[in-house]
Amino acid sequence: MSSTLLRTVPALRGALRASRATKPAAALASTSFVRGKATLPDLSYDYGALEPHISGKIMELHHKKHHQTYVTGLNSALETIAEAESKGDFTKAASVAPLLNFHGGGHLNHTLFWENLAPASREGGGEPSGVLKTAINDDFGSFDGFRKQMNTALAGIQGSGWAWLVKDKQSGTLGLVTRANQDPVSGPYTPLLGIDAWEHAYYLQYENRKAEYFEAIWNVINWKTVASRFEKS
Repeated sequence: MSSTLLRTVPALRGALRASRATKPAAALASTSFVRGKATLPDLSYDYGALEPHISGKIMELHHKKHHQTYVTGLNSALETIAEAESKGDFTKAASVAPLLNFHGGGHLNHTLFWENLAPASREGGGEPSGVLKTAINDDFGSFDGFRKQMNTALAGIQGSGWAWLVKDKQSGTLGLVTRANQDPVSGPYTPLLGIDAWEHAYYLQYENRKAEYFEAIWNVINWKTVASRFEKS
């Protein structure tokens, strides 16, 4: 993940100041851009590598179709903002803020999500170790207690959204938060692990049995990535 959004697209700074929509800018600060445009990230594993827990067909559609839609929408929103700012039309720029939040959040959330996963035959599944394990035990009582709380949070999402393991930037403690739709985690929290509760993440395989998906995905969580985010944040 390379240059920041505000450096790559200077027009966004003024537009978001005018609209007071600072949350999307902060949330997108770590995503990658090429020549000023967001790009679909490559996966470090094949689409079928997470089977039987997540089917290859779901992974392909989720990545190539759904995530690409967010990338396209984000680039469109940024272009509209840049054009509006060049014309001094800050009302137009502000009106695009919800699209920037939705598509930008979708791009960020999914970029983190793919990194959260790994084949069970490699680094996926099991339990965390080291300082992350200690922190989970301290803040949730045990790994099993954390997992149960995360699944409860996921089951409680009405409609579409995400559940996240987060680190409080001030206290350094861990917690759980949920976000509706594609709202990104921002403000006082650093996102460490996110699980997608949108139907497109599971329906082709699990249909309406989303609780089974919430259980299955633990078999492909890449705890090395989660631990790296925890230690660097």
